[in-house]
Amino acid sequence: MADNTSLGAAKSAKNDEFYTQYSDIEAEMNAYVGDNPDVFRGKTILLPCDDPEWSNFTKYFATNFERFGLKKLISTSYAKGAGNKQLTLFEEESPLYDAKKHKTKGKLFTLTRDKDKSGNIDTDDIEFTGYLKGDGDFRSKEVCKLRDEADIIITNPPFSLFREFLAWIMEAKKQFVIIGNQNAITYKEVFPLLQSNEIWLGAPFPSGNAYFNVPEGADVSVYAKGVYDPATKQLHFRNCRWFTNLDYGARHELLMLDTMEHNLKFNKKLKKKLEYDFGSNVYPSYDNYDAMEVPFTECIPSDYEGIIGVPVTFLDKYNPEQFEIVGRDGDLDLSIQYDFFTPPSDEDASKYKKANKTWRIQNAYFVKDGKAKTSYKRLFIKRR
Repeated sequence: MADNTSLGAAKSAKNDEFYTQYSDIEAEMNAYVGDNPDVFRGKTILLPCDDPEWSNFTKYFATNFERFGLKKLISTSYAKGAGNKQLTLFEEESPLYDAKKHKTKGKLFTLTRDKDKSGNIDTDDIEFTGYLKGDGDFRSKEVCKLRDEADIIITNPPFSLFREFLAWIMEAKKQFVIIGNQNAITYKEVFPLLQSNEIWLGAPFPSGNAYFNVPEGADVSVYAKGVYDPATKQLHFRNCRWFTNLDYGARHELLMLDTMEHNLKFNKKLKKKLEYDFGSNVYPSYDNYDAMEVPFTECIPSDYEGIIGVPVTFLDKYNPEQFEIVGRDGDLDLSIQYDFFTPPSDEDASKYKKANKTWRIQNAYFVKDGKAKTSYKRLFIKRR
């Protein structure tokens, strides 16, 4: 099981070049195609930094090119990426191959036609279109031009560049499906987009587990025990998510809820949690936010109209027609804007900080026996 430290270590070391499994890509795209078989029809898809020799994104969309009715598939490679060091057949067998440029330049691959006259458009028809002028960085002018040509951008960007990559997409007002760390939900650059319903979470990874292959020579020592499996050469993360602005049916399903009275009477998990943490069988309220704590999404009361704090995993069940996201804790700049936020007195703040150096005013907390106990990260929501 991977923890946040593992992903943090990867980001610090810039060791975040992960190769997504074909089955995970297929499962995610099925969420969109299942609801709308024409979601990709007539579209140009850009897969930045996804050389077809090792990218399952390219293989998946090339394999399904005709079924989806794609107009064009564009893949680029990044010269400084580990995979770029490998010489692919697409490049080697092309008259455009240049050994010197192979090492320093990004590469461009396209799929538009039945090149080999087999009667089908598939992976065998991918064409090495040539070398880019630069190294293939997504921020370069030439890759930006490809971005502007595309209708949908799909990839697994480096986690260390997630904020910048998402901004790059939003700047061009493109549709997208990308993978990121679940903690990105609370990034100040990302949360407003989730709150305003401009982006949302895609379908979760099967069983909540994401497995990635790593390139040869990658430093796997930065990961916690149990994250990297030397037998399969895969990394195992539990806190990875798909982020998208492609709609799909599951995000509009109503979350079935029970009353507060019934939850407190019959939900054993809730009762155990409240008794252990608070010594009582009532939903508690935070001391710095006028909001009620609900530790489990399924325990949101159907008959409560006020603001409640829920785990970030609530977004897996978030229906924008059923709930409104009104805020989150953890950011003082945001908190002071909320009319339901009340900071402690200077005297109390000094006392809480002295007892716990990690305590912060903006983090949702409860005061018990004169001490402030901080909750996990919380989203604030209310029923529509």
